Amino acid sequence: MLFKLEVENGKGIWSDVYENGKLLTYDSEDAARAALADRYPVLVQMEKYAGGKRTRVIRILEDEDDWPKRPGT
Repeated sequence: MLFKLEVENGKGIWSDVYENGKLLTYDSEDAARAALADRYPVLVQMEKYAGGKRTRVIRILEDEDDWPKRPGT
């Protein structure tokens, strides 16, 4: 299972986090949350005290087309 980071722009629009044009993905939720805190420490800390969400970790669901096919289908 993969996870990605998203940041809200203050107007309700969420955007994925990219580095060098590549979507950042993580193998575990803990790793994604740690990376989020490293990249956006002020926003993550603000959420604890001021409320409101400006950052989030999203689970990337596998596409059904990527799943192995059963024999005979």
